[in-house]
Amino acid sequence: MKVAFFTVDGTRTQLEVLRDFYKNALDAGAEELVVVDTIGACGPEAVEFLVRQVREWFGAQVPLHFHGHNDFGLATACAVAAVRGGAEWIQGTINGMGERAGNADIGEVAMALSGLYGVPVELNLKQIREVSGLVRRAAGHEMEPWKPVVGENLFMRESGAVASQFHIPEAIEPYSAELVGATREVVLGKKSGIDSIAIKSKELGISLTTEQQQAVLAVVKRTGTEKRGLVSDAEFREICAKLQQPV
Repeated sequence: MKVAFFTVDGTRTQLEVLRDFYKNALDAGAEELVVVDTIGACGPEAVEFLVRQVREWFGAQVPLHFHGHNDFGLATACAVAAVRGGAEWIQGTINGMGERAGNADIGEVAMALSGLYGVPVELNLKQIREVSGLVRRAAGHEMEPWKPVVGENLFMRESGAVASQFHIPEAIEPYSAELVGATREVVLGKKSGIDSIAIKSKELGISLTTEQQQAVLAVVKRTGTEKRGLVSDAEFREICAKLQQPV
């Protein structure tokens, strides 16, 4: 078992005092150090500076962690900055759960580090959405559908303009759905276009003429507007069936 010394509220501590705390801890037998932003009061620049400072004080041989909170919505950015400053370990939680505004979301941090900065991470991102759902159900907390990495809307495409490029994922996605174990899909609603209808009808095995696609699109857009939500596959099938009936 190793001891990692955790300086509560360390980001608001005078530097010389913080250095003495860390030194005393190492002298007493601690083997790892943690830079801690307990109330999420630091910006990324401050975190990078402080982590780099601790690294300069005690050298590369001491494993260095960063623990941050999301009170200003900067936890992921601060975690990335900590790695830039020399941190080897990022402390975070699944779905960003935690006190107040929560902690750094470990999935977001891992995706940002690997996808944007080329930093290898010890995390199987293909399982992150499955784990996210498990934790969400166990905790009884809902999550925004637009949340990065694990949100249910992340690889859904309602906009007709975007659906027209559905066959070119790199044109409409920042990273592949496969990287995080997600499924790409076109959904229907008030923002749908003719390409959305073509893709969805093919997916469901429904044959529509060009004229029927236009008619279905009009009903889909009206239905989505009236219900203030997406048109389900069952509703789409019903719309198609009605418009395919002979007059």
